[in-house]
Amino acid sequence: MPRHILVVIGHPDPSPERLCRALASAYADGAERAGHIVRRIDLALLDIPLLRTMQEFEHGAIPDSLKEAAEAVVWAEHFVFVFPLWLGTVPAMLKAFLEQVMRPGTAFAYPAKGESFAKSLLRGRSARLVVTMGMPAAVYRIWFLSHGIAGMRRGILNFVGIRPVRETLFGMVASTSKAKRAKWIGQMRLLGERGL
Repeated sequence: MPRHILVVIGHPDPSPERLCRALASAYADGAERAGHIVRRIDLALLDIPLLRTMQEFEHGAIPDSLKEAAEAVVWAEHFVFVFPLWLGTVPAMLKAFLEQVMRPGTAFAYPAKGESFAKSLLRGRSARLVVTMGMPAAVYRIWFLSHGIAGMRRGILNFVGIRPVRETLFGMVASTSKAKRAKWIGQMRLLGERGL
């Protein structure tokens, strides 16, 4: 069955040479070829203001520059976030984006009186985190317990109902051969075709 897939390019650098851009493109191209409906959001091209207060998060309007992105979040059945690991976690721009579009009323609802838990509004969706890094991926998984992306998975995506969240980690990217990069790009194209 064709899926609504939202591909979010989370690399803050707009340079077309970034590996994240090639990986995201390969996934989206594979998905479109297989009949999935794909929307793309490139964070490097957006104005993403920082949220500074709880009042703004709970009651402020989503900025005009992100209204289309927030609508795409509700539209999507599957999310693909492609980003580099910076200081062990997601780049600040991606975190700021998620804070803006995963707000109350869009992604979750605070508990009503007498209820204990927030209501997840994005149940039934799934996601894939595609992460590039300078260290070996196994070291990040085993030694660092994938702590930065685990926080994104549990504290944001699972909280709003998005599950399962799968991970594809590419390590040692600075020293990787062209042949290996081509293999990774092919892997992303296949994942896109399968809508996973």
